[in-house]
Amino acid sequence: MGQVIAKLSALQVARLKEPGMYADGAGLYLQVTGDGRDRVTKSWIYRYGVNGRTRDMGLGSVLVIGLAAAREKAAECRRIRDAGKDPIDVRKADRAAAALAAASAMTFKQVREKFIAANRADWRNPKHAAQWETTLERYAEPEIGAVSIQAIDAGLVLKVIEPIWRQIPETASRLRGRIEAIIDFATVHGWRTGENPARWRGHLDKILPAPTKVRAVKHHAALPFDELPAFLADLRNQGGAAARALEFTILTVARTKQTIGAQPSEVSAASKIWTVPGERMKAGKEHRVPLAPRALELAGEAAAGYLFPGPGRDQPLSNMAMTMVLRRMGRDDITVHGFRSTFRDWAAERTNFPSEVVEMALAHAIDDKVEAAYRRGDLLEKRTRLMNAWANFCATAPASKGDNVVRLKASAG
Repeated sequence: MGQVIAKLSALQVARLKEPGMYADGAGLYLQVTGDGRDRVTKSWIYRYGVNGRTRDMGLGSVLVIGLAAAREKAAECRRIRDAGKDPIDVRKADRAAAALAAASAMTFKQVREKFIAANRADWRNPKHAAQWETTLERYAEPEIGAVSIQAIDAGLVLKVIEPIWRQIPETASRLRGRIEAIIDFATVHGWRTGENPARWRGHLDKILPAPTKVRAVKHHAALPFDELPAFLADLRNQGGAAARALEFTILTVARTKQTIGAQPSEVSAASKIWTVPGERMKAGKEHRVPLAPRALELAGEAAAGYLFPGPGRDQPLSNMAMTMVLRRMGRDDITVHGFRSTFRDWAAERTNFPSEVVEMALAHAIDDKVEAAYRRGDLLEKRTRLMNAWANFCATAPASKGDNVVRLKASAG
């Protein structure tokens, strides 16, 4: 193929400009590309056959490797072929080994820092990154922070998580998952090889008890739904924006973050809808909340700034503002988030609304991927009926202490 350059001098080879493949013999070629004038690139190619197909292996640029060096490289490739190996595969393996050897100095702490830097932008809440750093710095890095990421094995992972697995299983489980993610990150980047020693299924689950079996998960303290009307009657006697925000949160079964960040522009009085932007939603997707009359009344009290302003109208309430209302009422036994459980219990026991409507009202993600793919709407009409029924229940007159008869409302469905 092309001209033969075997008898050319190094200077003559350097002066070649005509594009093409120039054979030197025994599989070595000079490849010339460009316009044949000023823009010319020349490189060495070793061409050989494997299993009936031709492979071209680049040996380097003429600017770096001269004719003699190129012939020596080609001779080495022929020796590899004579040994029954593929020169390209051997080079890839050598490079991977060299990269792994160079990465052996990469410690767990260094990989953790790179992982957090790479993922920080995808985490909606800055607190998420802080939680990662705090957990790993406190529990993992004293044991494995200075250890090569390649050297971390199951024994080291257990040394980190086993001491806290039974005392604080929720934290230990999160810690294990974070270590697993960091090791996966290192593997993808070529800083380590082999199985992930922090994986749960088929590995650590054979050694450690499931976190749920170590200790029952502590849920947010919730108010029994039959006590809610009396609680709300007391709440309405409380002054301040935080008390109004708490009532609104209960009526809309929202999360604290969604309520304290609410602005008048998100509420449509005409459609009676509160549209929560995706950035304030746990799932990151916009959520429409039907507003019953009392909830709409509470939302309509603000004209600008935040629906429930903090010290200044241009400042939101703090995360603890509604919790402090509960404390002033002497209700340390319940939490703001727990009212979502109160709502769910009421819906299950006092109504016939389908569970998917209740879950959608709570803005819970759909675990079933097939169901999620087919459910395109947000069940707004059904959720409107549900939220109105909830508001009506909340407005029920509390039974007097002397009553022995409890009046039951008709089930809504």
